[in-house]
Amino acid sequence: MTISDIGQDDAAARAARIATEGARARAPRPSSKPNGQWKLDGKAPLNGNEEWKQVDNGLAVRERIENIYSQGGFASIDPTDLHGRFRVWGLYTQRKPGIDGGRTATLEPHELEDEYFMLRVRIDGGQLTTEQLRVIADISNDFGRGTADLTDRQNVQLHWIEVESMPEIWRRLEAVGLGTTEACGDVPRVVLGSPVAGIAADELIDPTPQIDEITSRFIGDETLANLPRKFKSAITGHPSQDVVHEINDVAFVAVQHPQLGIGYDLWVGGGLSTAPRLGERLGVFVAPERVAEAWHGVAQIFRDYGYRRLRNKARLKFLLAEWGPEKFRQVLQDEYLGYALPDGPAAPKPSSKGDHVGVHRQKDGRFYIGVTPIVGRVSGPTLAKLADLIEAHGSTRLRTTPHQKLVILDIPEQNVEPLIAALDVIGLSARPSLIRRGTIACTGIEFCKLAIVETKAYATDAVLQLEERLEGIDLPQPISLHVNGCPNSCARIQTADIGLKGQLVTIDGEQVPGYQVHLGGGLATADREEAGLGRTVRGLKVPADGIADYAERVVRRFLQDRDAAADETFAQWAHRAEEEQLQ
Repeated sequence: MTISDIGQDDAAARAARIATEGARARAPRPSSKPNGQWKLDGKAPLNGNEEWKQVDNGLAVRERIENIYSQGGFASIDPTDLHGRFRVWGLYTQRKPGIDGGRTATLEPHELEDEYFMLRVRIDGGQLTTEQLRVIADISNDFGRGTADLTDRQNVQLHWIEVESMPEIWRRLEAVGLGTTEACGDVPRVVLGSPVAGIAADELIDPTPQIDEITSRFIGDETLANLPRKFKSAITGHPSQDVVHEINDVAFVAVQHPQLGIGYDLWVGGGLSTAPRLGERLGVFVAPERVAEAWHGVAQIFRDYGYRRLRNKARLKFLLAEWGPEKFRQVLQDEYLGYALPDGPAAPKPSSKGDHVGVHRQKDGRFYIGVTPIVGRVSGPTLAKLADLIEAHGSTRLRTTPHQKLVILDIPEQNVEPLIAALDVIGLSARPSLIRRGTIACTGIEFCKLAIVETKAYATDAVLQLEERLEGIDLPQPISLHVNGCPNSCARIQTADIGLKGQLVTIDGEQVPGYQVHLGGGLATADREEAGLGRTVRGLKVPADGIADYAERVVRRFLQDRDAAADETFAQWAHRAEEEQLQ
């Protein structure tokens, strides 16, 4: 039986109903306050961002950067290019040092920003060679004061970049097949992919061909360069479901169909920030050869029907909340694919941890090693040493992960332990403590203009303190600690065991930098049946320098109160515990 048979013959009645109901559901409706949905309201821009995007969506700004701004310097940059279009090429102005978090919401962008940039190197699927890694390291050392962070979107982010350096940076990146095209902005951003694609012994399917088709066909495509907001994608063929699919705008999770074989379960509409919402299954089976078409269809729905009037309502999750998955599927099939997708089963519960930390045998008999830097913070010198170590131990490949980790591939068995020992010396642990393994942090006030609180330094200090304080205590599983500098949840605070949202808090009558606490969140894992958002506790605030004190207190209470016989997880306990137990 073919996909065409399932998708057309067996779905004939459904397709007829879809056509009738879909046409009725999508009839243009009058509105005294249009949402800026292009197919319903027309394309007249309803705010300043939509105005400049229609004039020039940002792809063309690279020519101005290379030919005008890199020669004239920061002062020569047009303000709209600086605060809008530069993002399409991975460039954000970074925060001027010395501006405290209390002034974040009161100052204009030009008052907050320094004349330097954060630059995201786009790494689709997290796939890198040691040659590429060394180029990133050299750019960091030559132009970024040695800075480098691993993001939870599989990118590498550099700091202290000057616009004068961008032509040379692009030349170096593109010479080894890397780039920054659409690394930020209202565009299709990096496509997350399984860090063990093509090498894991238990992989269902290698998603690399699907990622390559999407990026080669659609990244830099003018027709998708003006979306309502950011558009995040993820694809995995691994049973650990290692790409945080529930919080992406579109995601494909490998599944075995009883008749059609291995393909993908399609999810849409996930996202966090200040209005978190988990994605939903459309209930369809997408064959590998149709993934790019389905991805393109979802992206076009977002472009044509996404809300553009208010930017805080412009993510795909708000459209899904209005439509529901049934209508979304109808529109996708009727208007963008032209055929019905077959019904498909849900992927089973994840079989293992998705961060891939530790030593694992590949399907070819060699090994991959997942290593953990503290909260994603690395450096140019560290990355250069890492490239040397990987090559010295018999490999030229590695991957970044959606968990601020690195996975080194293709290591011969006899080189595994020597490499692990050498990696420990440069701060990359293959056998980290469960606290270090589970902690991530966003950029924070050190560089980010949106931040209210520092993150990397406080989170690092907390990890080191907790490793000492909890030494000898047998944790039943990793405790995820996510630290974010503002409410936007770049560090996924609502999906952590302990999630900390940066804000000014009042402690003993004094306003200080601190965090609101979210407890018991998480995405589907081997230890958790399904994804869920964390709870907040009334009045529970933690000062910025008190992360370790609070985390130790709540972890010890968990170990004391948990139902060990039922193998109760931290998240399960946190959701049933009384508020006073969580203080």
